[in-house]
Amino acid sequence: MAERQDRTTTKVRTASFFLSFVAGYVDSCTFLGLFGLFVAQVTGSFVAAGAQIARGEHAFILVLLAIPIFVVAGSATTLLVAFADKRRLSALPLCLTLECALLTGFLVAGLAGFPFHVRGEPLEVIAGVFGLSAMGVQSALVQLLMRGTPSTNVMTTNTTQLSILATQTLLYWHARRRAPDDPRAARLASSRERLLGVLCVAAGFLVGTVVGALAYSVADLWCLLVPVALIFSLVIWSLQSPQFAHGT
Repeated sequence: MAERQDRTTTKVRTASFFLSFVAGYVDSCTFLGLFGLFVAQVTGSFVAAGAQIARGEHAFILVLLAIPIFVVAGSATTLLVAFADKRRLSALPLCLTLECALLTGFLVAGLAGFPFHVRGEPLEVIAGVFGLSAMGVQSALVQLLMRGTPSTNVMTTNTTQLSILATQTLLYWHARRRAPDDPRAARLASSRERLLGVLCVAAGFLVGTVVGALAYSVADLWCLLVPVALIFSLVIWSLQSPQFAHGT
């Protein structure tokens, strides 16, 4: 039983690493290719919008639509999971397929209009909507189907968790060293596991942002083939991992 749980934990961490990598990668691509738009961490887009308004510029339409698009994508993902549960289907492959399709739409729309010369070009807006929707789906599916996994999109919360869990783990380890019977010592394993989970996601996002920026500098929006291929690979993986069909 313990061995099976360890294998499951390893699979979840691997999946969360690749999902966070995709989020960071796509964020770099949209920031560089779509006038500073963040699609994985939309808070950054609001900061950019505030700066534009302060300078007397018109707010970027995609920034204004970011939250509604995220809400719609999250609602659609929730409905898709409910549909799968009702019909006893594997929900995770369906959600990942939806994300893969949206990323493909982002790639096609982006390539059709690239390079974009001004904000608000129709194909740029369409590409941005696809990108935002894909990240909205990913954010929701992690919450719904990979319970206990840190958000693969929101790194501000994860950074806070990282500092808290690292400190708690050190305190519990110190307590166990001093007095093995200390009640806090029993929390060491749980705290350490949570810390490793957050570290995995944070590392994936950071690596994704760096690789995405480098790939964009070489291949422009063609670099989006990488996250499309990764999500497609996760679709195949999820079909072979039925234990993740309805949440972990």
